[in-house]
Amino acid sequence: MTDLSQYLPILIFLAVALALSSVIVLLPMGVARLTGTHNPSADKNSEYECGFPAFEDPRSQFDVRFYLVAILFIVFDLEAAFLFPWAVSLKLTGWAGWLTMMVFLGELAIGLAYAWKKGALDWE
Repeated sequence: MTDLSQYLPILIFLAVALALSSVIVLLPMGVARLTGTHNPSADKNSEYECGFPAFEDPRSQFDVRFYLVAILFIVFDLEAAFLFPWAVSLKLTGWAGWLTMMVFLGELAIGLAYAWKKGALDWE
C-alpha cells in the first residue's frame, strides 16, 4: 500500500498555483467588464500596427525563404551569444577551449556555406 500523505504538499502547491493564476487572469477581465472599458467599436478594432488595412488574407502562407533567413539569424545570433563568454573565459579554458570554439565556428561556417550555395540568402 502506498502512503499518499507524501503527496499532500504537492497538491496544496498545485491548488495555490491554480488559484493564483486564475486570479491573475480573471481579475483584470472582470475589472474591465465592471469599469466599462470593454466597449468594442470600429475604431478600437481597426488596424493599429502599420496604419493601413491588410491587403491579403492573414492566414496565407509565408515563403519558405522567410523561415530560412529567420533560422540563419537565430543561429548566428546564438554564435555571438556564445563568443562573448568564451572570450572572457579563454584564459581559464586554455587550448582545449580554443580548439572547441574553432570546431564550433567551423561547423557554423560550413552551415553558412551550405545555405549560401543553396540560395537561402538570395531574396527576390
